[in-house]
Amino acid sequence: MKLPRRKFLHLAAGAAALPAASRLAWAQAYPSRAITIIVPFAVGGGTDVVARLLAQRMRQSLGQPVIVENVTGAGGTIAVGRVARAAPDGYTLSLGNNGSHVVTGATYAIHYDLLNDFEPIALLSTGPSVLVARKTMPADDLKGLIAWLKSNPDKATGGMTPGSFSHIAGLFLQKSTGTRFQFAPYRGMALAIQDLVAGQIDLAISDPVASLPQVRAGTIKAYGVTTKARLVSAPDIPTLDEAGLAGFDTSLWHGLWAPKGTPKNITTKLNAAVMDALAAPTMQARLADLGQEVFPTDRETPEALRTFQKAEIEKWWPIIKAAGIKAE
Repeated sequence: MKLPRRKFLHLAAGAAALPAASRLAWAQAYPSRAITIIVPFAVGGGTDVVARLLAQRMRQSLGQPVIVENVTGAGGTIAVGRVARAAPDGYTLSLGNNGSHVVTGATYAIHYDLLNDFEPIALLSTGPSVLVARKTMPADDLKGLIAWLKSNPDKATGGMTPGSFSHIAGLFLQKSTGTRFQFAPYRGMALAIQDLVAGQIDLAISDPVASLPQVRAGTIKAYGVTTKARLVSAPDIPTLDEAGLAGFDTSLWHGLWAPKGTPKNITTKLNAAVMDALAAPTMQARLADLGQEVFPTDRETPEALRTFQKAEIEKWWPIIKAAGIKAE
């Protein structure tokens, strides 16, 4: 039977609208099952702990389980690439830092676009890293450490995650001090700190989560933090700027992303859940214990993360490429 043209067009239009309507209903029902946050580093490091604190709070506001999954390797590119290829339904998210979501774009031949293959959700927290060394290091302050490194060129070993913030900070430490030391690759800084405690490597630039408990226990030495402000949770550790490296100021920050194409009402709901979590005094206190603080309220929107990340890429990529830094 041949349908009248008007009726045929009406039915065709209705059929074409079904996928969009289906997507809208699916987005409105979000979330209806567990959400997975992919972390590109090993369990126990700063990024992992931030993710687990956030997941616990988001579970309360979203009413569904929020699972943290650690996918390590290749400076975080395996994990971030997995999220880039995931379905844009809000159930697979990427929680990373300026190592995994800025530095790797200049140091690895990645097959995704850090800005265009993701939907930003929120900036999370920021804070310094700490320059630490083995307990038996024969130097009690930064000047002594630099002197020792200069008298032992290429003999010391520094732990880092390849292509990450710890790697770049280590390279800039060398450039700032005129020293040379070898790098030992790790899948996360928590693992590097374990070997530092055992005396198997000599130094590291690590997040406070992994390093401060060992500093407080006296099993490793701390020489300074990488920002111009001291850690609230460890005010006795000077900044590297105070200790003699004038102008040394770098911070480790965290963000949350979804795959490109995730519906706006889903990213908006996720952003609201993140902001609710970060506003909790208990959450802020726990972050402070880790040497992290939340971003100001004017950086709460998803667009603020996109703008901030873009500025960081424009700042660091030319420096990294000019230095010829590539992941090994």
